[in-house]
Amino acid sequence: MSLTETYSRVRVGKNVSDSFPITNGLKQGDPLSPMIFNFVLEYTMRRVQVNQDGLKLNGTHQLLAYADDINKLGGSIHILKVNAEALVAATREIGLEVIADKTKYMVMSRGDQNAVRIQSVRIDNSTFERVEEFKYLGTTLTYQNSIPEEIKSRLRSGNACYHSVQNLLSCRLLSKNLKIKIYRTIILPIVFYGCQTWSLTLREERKLRVFENMVLRRILGPRRHEVTGELRRLHNEELNDLYSSPNIVRMIKSKK
Repeated sequence: MSLTETYSRVRVGKNVSDSFPITNGLKQGDPLSPMIFNFVLEYTMRRVQVNQDGLKLNGTHQLLAYADDINKLGGSIHILKVNAEALVAATREIGLEVIADKTKYMVMSRGDQNAVRIQSVRIDNSTFERVEEFKYLGTTLTYQNSIPEEIKSRLRSGNACYHSVQNLLSCRLLSKNLKIKIYRTIILPIVFYGCQTWSLTLREERKLRVFENMVLRRILGPRRHEVTGELRRLHNEELNDLYSSPNIVRMIKSKK
């Protein structure tokens, strides 16, 4: 409805194409389409949760939605399949469609995964693949709820961000305080994403400290030896004194 009698043209240089109708999508800056989509998705979720048996937390059934991503939790594969069938039926009723290629399911257990023989779940004409890990809202989830895998992923993203700004961190035209601000406002938030759910071990804490010391050495640079005058790397204790801010592990624990 919001696109009724909407036409566009394509301009390349000085040439303009003939006008053509726009029949789907949404207009730039149009708030109506996403608002209607939110209404439709909320309606679907309420239909699915009526009189459904499943895993509950704080008295509510675990059907979670963010934008167009839906996460369904269940205490068993049977309950998950029943609730998924209800979700597919409710979305089909109002014109939405569950994309089978992007829909996966995972059995979370600390036991032997080979004991579960079911490799895929079939609903109507769609087959949902079983996986051992996947990303949901930017966080890597594994079947054993392995936090180290998520921390590795965060550190890889942090390293990629560090390498993209390392020229700034080693630039002599910028002060060290400004470089530290770049580190705290650009690099750290990438590493901290989802850290409120981490259960850190000493091994993971060491990995995080190694990453931070690498960045601080780039920012603070080397120091000359008092006797020989040769440049040398700063020791960890010297980095802590010069940084004079809570280290990365303390900041993660404070966020938790």
